[in-house]
Amino acid sequence: MLTIYRRHRKNCKQRAKGRKHRHCLCPIWVDGALGGKEMRESLKLRDWQRAQEMIREWEAEDRRTRQQEQQITIKDAHEKFIADAEARKLNDSTLYKYRLLFRQLDGFAETYKLQFLAQLDLDTLATFRATWTEGPRTSLKKLERLRAFMRFAEKRKWIDDNPATELKAPKVPNKPTMPFTRQEMIRILGALEPYGKSAGIRNAQRLRAFVLLLRYSGLRIGDATQLDVSRVDGNKLLLHTQKTGVPVYCVLPDLVVEALDASPRSSERYFFWTGASTVHSAKGKWQRRLQRLFEFAKVPTGHPHRFRDTFAVELLLAGVPLDRVSILLGHSSIRITERHYAPWTRSRQEQIEADLRAAWSNDPLIGEVHARYTGKRVARTAVFSRRRVGRGGGDRTHDLRLKRPLLYH
Repeated sequence: MLTIYRRHRKNCKQRAKGRKHRHCLCPIWVDGALGGKEMRESLKLRDWQRAQEMIREWEAEDRRTRQQEQQITIKDAHEKFIADAEARKLNDSTLYKYRLLFRQLDGFAETYKLQFLAQLDLDTLATFRATWTEGPRTSLKKLERLRAFMRFAEKRKWIDDNPATELKAPKVPNKPTMPFTRQEMIRILGALEPYGKSAGIRNAQRLRAFVLLLRYSGLRIGDATQLDVSRVDGNKLLLHTQKTGVPVYCVLPDLVVEALDASPRSSERYFFWTGASTVHSAKGKWQRRLQRLFEFAKVPTGHPHRFRDTFAVELLLAGVPLDRVSILLGHSSIRITERHYAPWTRSRQEQIEADLRAAWSNDPLIGEVHARYTGKRVARTAVFSRRRVGRGGGDRTHDLRLKRPLLYH
């Protein structure tokens, strides 16, 4: 805080009254601290009002400077977020997606001259989301990551609240799970021959083992890419370890095990990855190889994740309970498995079909129509209802003059 006073000259008549007296024309000085520094100097002014205005300007400028120093920039905020995510040992693919979001955010901030995190209010974030060109499902995932970043900043008191929570999520169409049909799987495996002629026999052998592994293990393409040799013990594949510490194994068919043994390995440790590049880069290479294989097989809607869907659906159609399929897929909750694969549960489908047959057999309309076309009488099932139709108790008004007064007027 700064204090102004008059430093009386030797010949000033008011000198004896001290610094509190200001009704004279002696020079005005300032005393106090500004910006963490002690200061005592002359303002080179004699006008008291002008000196007060100058001190207010100094203090306001110092306040603005301190506020800017306390505010965290957008770049510093997301760098600290990435450092925290790395300390929590998040997956490399997750870190890649966050870095991609922050690169887009930095470009947006540079375009709109934004520097501090506090400038990202609701309107600004809505404008940033309007620049996204991805589909609704990808935009939803990106919005979730943006909310997580802003929540990270809110917990550290960098911002007062999280405006990203007020952004409405995009409407995502519920696409049904589409596994490969058996004819499509036959065409995909048959397309390995023309693929080998263009890419080489060794690459075709490696791709065949990769396809069979995806189909009969249910692994995601990223997990299959970095599959460690030590995780395969005979015909058993270690999928993951549950929170209780119990390992979960998937029994592989002999066809898959033989294909893995015959496939040229990329390194001594991994089946399909050298370990020198990033997992994201290696996964991209396998995605491009699979896409080329789908073109040879004439499966235009082919996607690596459909192998995982095929693994789950075939198990459900074979009568494997949904909770066991959820464990094999590594889902954190059975609700996730129900949301994607419940329509394919064999017991559920059989129950639905039985319910429909029972409903149609008791329908009187179907019985009458069927009898007219066949000329045979079809037994009808009597339908009893306790519900009263109409007034139930009858009409208690018997006088027509009260029922229709206009006719007897």
